[in-house]
Amino acid sequence: MPDNTDKIILDELINNSRITMKQLGEKVHLTGPAASSRVAKLEESGIIEGYTIKINQGKLGCYIYAFITIYTLNINHQPYLSFMETQKEFVLQHYKITGDGCFLLECRFPSNEVLDLFLQGLNKYANYKISTVINKLM
Repeated sequence: MPDNTDKIILDELINNSRITMKQLGEKVHLTGPAASSRVAKLEESGIIEGYTIKINQGKLGCYIYAFITIYTLNINHQPYLSFMETQKEFVLQHYKITGDGCFLLECRFPSNEVLDLFLQGLNKYANYKISTVINKLM
């Protein structure tokens, strides 16, 4: 179980996964090698699964940010899943959910026209409810 220092290390890595071990150690009052050892233990235990980057989708030309709740048309989801395999360029996250709907998509599109084409294709396999993001608050 991670202790308080491990939790601070995780917070620091979430904010900046490129931080040097020396800088990380200074933030948690450890030496660089001690911080590196802590990170290695977090990796070995599976708490840290990997490192990633944040991408500014708007600067890549994807201005439409949408959450789409999927209601599949039948219990065989494979046609829908096969369609989704062809749409990976627009999908940031794809979740199987309980409650309202079968799947939840987090998507980015460069324009309303591209979103409309995506929805036309999607509608062959599922019904949907779409919510577009106006502003990110946190």
